[in-house]
Amino acid sequence: MVEHCPLCGLRFEREHGHWVGSLGMNTVISFGVLLVVLVIGIVATAPDIAVGPLVVTAGATAVLTPLLAFPFTRTLWTAIDIAMRPLEPGELRGLDED
Repeated sequence: MVEHCPLCGLRFEREHGHWVGSLGMNTVISFGVLLVVLVIGIVATAPDIAVGPLVVTAGATAVLTPLLAFPFTRTLWTAIDIAMRPLEPGELRGLDED
């Protein structure tokens, strides 16, 4: 990921530990999707639950969901952070500076 926005010059990591909120959001989304997959799998195959396919599907969900959600949670967290802590003068830099 680039350090600054190419359009406005905003430094994405506004402070040390900025991405902890994004990590938390990613974790909540991933566990939520995993829960839905498990519940649907159990309900769909009850009373003889197909454990093997359910474990494979849950494993794939547990690996892929955080990877797919990663860029979206980072973007959403940056938007939430800007809404909670509006930009201060000097946080945006000119595009000609490097």
